[in-house]
Formats: sequence, structure tokens, C-alpha cells
Amino acid sequence: MLTKDSTSDSANSAGQVLDFKDVTKVFKSGNRSVEALQGVSFQVRPGVITGLIGPDGAGKTTIMRLAAGLLIPSSGRITFFGVDILQHPSRVQSSLGYMPQHFGLYEDLTVRENLDLYADLQGVGHSERPARYSQLLDMTGLAPFTSRLAGQLSGGMKQKLGLACTLVRSPSLLLLDEPTVGVDPVSRRELWAIVGGLVKSEGMSVLLSTAYLDEAERCSWVVLFHEGKILGEGTPMNFSAPMKGRTFSVSASGIQKRSMQQRLMDNPSVVDAVIQGEQVRVVVKSGVQTDAESLLPGAGDVMLREVEPRFEDGFISLLRERVAETSQRMSFDIGELSSSQALSAASGPIIKVQDLERRFGDFYAVRGITFDVGRGEIFGLLGANGAGKSTTFRMLCGLLPASGGTLRVAGLDLRHSAATARGRIGYMSQKFSLYGMLSVLENLQFFGSAYGLDRRRRATRIDWALEQFELQPVSSDTSADLPLGYKQRLALACALMHEPDILFLDEPTSGVDPLARREFWRRISALAERGITVMVTTHFMEEAEYCDRLAIMAAGEILALGTPEQIKDRMRTDSQPEPTMEDAFIGLLEEHERMEANAA
Repeated sequence: MLTKDSTSDSANSAGQVLDFKDVTKVFKSGNRSVEALQGVSFQVRPGVITGLIGPDGAGKTTIMRLAAGLLIPSSGRITFFGVDILQHPSRVQSSLGYMPQHFGLYEDLTVRENLDLYADLQGVGHSERPARYSQLLDMTGLAPFTSRLAGQLSGGMKQKLGLACTLVRSPSLLLLDEPTVGVDPVSRRELWAIVGGLVKSEGMSVLLSTAYLDEAERCSWVVLFHEGKILGEGTPMNFSAPMKGRTFSVSASGIQKRSMQQRLMDNPSVVDAVIQGEQVRVVVKSGVQTDAESLLPGAGDVMLREVEPRFEDGFISLLRERVAETSQRMSFDIGELSSSQALSAASGPIIKVQDLERRFGDFYAVRGITFDVGRGEIFGLLGANGAGKSTTFRMLCGLLPASGGTLRVAGLDLRHSAATARGRIGYMSQKFSLYGMLSVLENLQFFGSAYGLDRRRRATRIDWALEQFELQPVSSDTSADLPLGYKQRLALACALMHEPDILFLDEPTSGVDPLARREFWRRISALAERGITVMVTTHFMEEAEYCDRLAIMAAGEILALGTPEQIKDRMRTDSQPEPTMEDAFIGLLEEHERMEANAA
């Protein structure tokens, strides 16, 4: 692994596709200057996938925009096959393909019309298009949908169409800025298969940023960023190999998994602890003698097993060295519970769904689903894009009327008491939906008023939110300008201003870096421990492990309902004795597709 202190600058850059040399980028905001990149030097080699990995605000998107010639560096030099990007932008851009985080599809145009538009923009001749379109549509699986409006595609299909539009003219270098954010695991695998196929068949070079650390394992070379600086670079193995002997699986009878994770994270010898099924995966500090008693003092019947390290272990360990110890050991005080939240779970399910349906004309977005959720339970809804998760959420929140079935939330029938029920609910949407032109403080004030808090209570809750979510330093900043991790904190704080009984989280960590996700889930676990019920949708399969129970949906129906372990057990075979949650998820969807095909 090449660290920031190594002598990688001495490498011969001849033949490199992209070469950043001592690049600095400063942005000015009013009287303030923000140094997004600080003397960054790295190279992209031909014919491989190079990954940019780092937390929110690390500088990944700035690098992508500089490489595409959309930004000008404050200092330093960027070359593309030896050509200076700043001096010859048009020459460089004609050989680049760039897919930003929010690719500009035209949703009122069809798939074919979007391809035509981008072919026109990229100067692709009409005689070249049929063969290229056929290749791209076959590669992305979009051939049956050429006449469908882009706005009617699922999230995964939109991403594949965006990639196809980027590739209408085959580029020498493909820039992909977090292409799989908000995309389900099936579509993620398909996107990676497409990118890997391009590298293999066309010798294309790829520079890709991602928030999914398992995707870093698929890169030939990774460059790790933090606060505009390179922390290290190398192969994924270069980061995981030094963690040998520091990664363990821990289980203990009589300790709930969330409590065990909290206790482990409070142990000063522990770098990281994440839930995996009924166990907790632990990374300890270098040189620490590890045994059950030292990890969980006083706990009986602790099982400790060494496991193989992953890239994620090295990534988190390296970042933890740069993050203040107090941030790692964060505590979260949710404040006083209302009398309704303090009720015992014996009072029955707080959410009860029976034969729920939602029709749009003749189309069933949700059909006949039944489940209930207990007080203080974390319940997950998983499914591919378009499975009906968000529609179900909107009905549970009283934002969309059901077409059939019964739905009770916090003891109230949503058919007759939707407005009253909404006062007992906190909701955090998939996309940042607060008021971007308002400051952090103004958003908190607005939501406190909207939820009917009196002046004294509103002031108390605002002070609580600023302290517990560490928002005080950015309280006067415009919300739209916040890094994604801070937007997420603010959205959760606003959803909790009125101390709801139930918290609905619709893909709350989409696009958020791994450290921010860990911080987020420690807060969610603390809420559940105090009796607040949490319903969550997510595309991060490792986050499904934090749920007490899960429902996996497809085509508006529930395919499986149970604990994470029960669902994984359904996919356990001799050839796959230890399936991951992603294995189980994809296996269930494939099984459903086979049944649908046989029925047809």
C-alpha cells in the first residue's frame, strides 16, 4: 500500500491514462474559502478499474469534475494521455465518458429518444448508431423497453440507461461518480457486470467512486481520500492483509446483539463493531491481546472466533486513526420519553397491516401484504427497485390512501384518523426533503412549529438536536450546501423533534459514507432500546442485519418474513453453507422470477 508519505510520485507517468500532479482546488463561499483538495497526486492506469474511496466531503466528486474538465484546478496539473486537460479541454472531453451522481436523463423521453439525444450531443453519426445501440441495449437488458418513457423506469433501469447514454460513443476513460447509489443489489451486480465487461472486451479504463465498500474489492486499484488528502493507495488486498489477526466474530448468550455491539464499541481496544446476524464482527487495535474477557468483561459464555479481514476493516481502521476518539465513542441521549413511548411491548403491535393493497388503475403496486410490528422493534422492508416498499411506506405514514385492507398505526385506523396518526410518526424520506434555502437552525425551528411544540418545548428540543447531532458548528449554514452526512443528521433531527412513537426511514443512508452510516445506526439502535419503533427500507444488505425482523418484497408482495437469520437459513445449501444477506436477497428474487416464469 502506498501511503501519503511514500514516494509514489517518482513513478513514471508515461502511458498513464490520467495523471493528477499536486492538484489543489479551493472553493469560495462568501468570505470563506474551502480547500476541497490539498496537493493530490495519483494516476489511473490503462485497462483497469480504479476506485476512489472516502467519506462524504473527502473530495471524490471534485476529482471527477476536474478529470472531466468541468472544474479548473487552483494549482497543479492534470493530464490525459499526456495532454494537459486545462490547455486542451475539447481534445480530452471527446475521449471521456462521464456519468455524474445525478445523470441528466430526460424523463419525458423514451429510452430510444434519450439515446438519440446523447448520440446527437456526442456527434455519433446515424450510420454508427444501430450497431452501437444494439450492443448497449443488449448489455444493459433494456432492449425490451426502448419505447418506455425514462420516467417510468425503475431506479436500477434508469442507472443502466444513464450508463448506456454515457457510452453511446465508446470512451477511452469512463468516469463513474457513485453509479450504484440507491440501486438494489440485483441492479448493482448487473451494473458491475457491464463495467467489468467493458474493461475486458474494449480495454476501457474506469475511474469510479463508490459508497459501497464491498465494491472496492472489485477494483484493481483503490485511492483512499479523507478531507481532500490521499491517505493511501494500493490494491484492496494491500488494505486488508495488515488486518490479519485483528478481526473477530463475537457472540454471547443472554446479550441482545445491539447491546453487545454498543458494549464492544465502548471498549477502548475496539476499532469497529458491526452486527452480522446474531454475532458482532469486531476489529481491534493493532497489538492488542484479544480474549473474550477483555472484549466483554463480566459477560458469560462469550464465543470468540477469528475471521478473515476485508477491505472494509482496513478502510475503517485507517479512517479511525484520523477521526477524533470522541467522535468514535459518541453517545446519544434521545431525551425524555413521552408517556406513550414508555408503554410496554405487552400492549400489542404498534403497527398492524392486514391484506393491504394499493392500485393505480389496473396496476397493483402493493397486493395483499400482511405483517405487524412490535413496540421498540426495528423492522426492515427490503426489495428491488419498484417492489412496492416506498408505496407501502407512504400508506403507513398516512400520505397515500390504501385501496384495500386494514392498516392501524399507533392504535389508530389510518382510514379514519390519518391526521392524528401522523402526529405520532416521524418520517425521513429517501431524498433530502427539508428546506434547502433555510439554515440548519431555521429548519429545526420550522419543524418544531409545524409539529405544534410550544415555545419553551421547541427551544429545548432545538438545543437537544444541535447538541446530540453535532449540528452547532453548521447551525447557520444553508441546508442545501451541507455535506450529505450532515443533511442526514439534520433530517433525522427534524423527524424526531416531536418525540414520535414510530420512526419511518426510507433508504436513509443512501449515498452516505461508512462512518456516517455507523454513526446513524448507533443512534437508531439507541432509539429502539428506549421503545421507539423503527421501520426502515435499505439497499445496504449489511444494514438489514441491524433489523429485528425483515420483510422482503417483490412485485408488491412479501416473499419472506422473519429474522435475518431465518431468511438466510432459507437459502442455506451444501454449496452455500454460510449465505450472506445479499445472497439470500438475490436468491429469493431469482426463485420468485422462476415461479413467475413457470406460471406464465
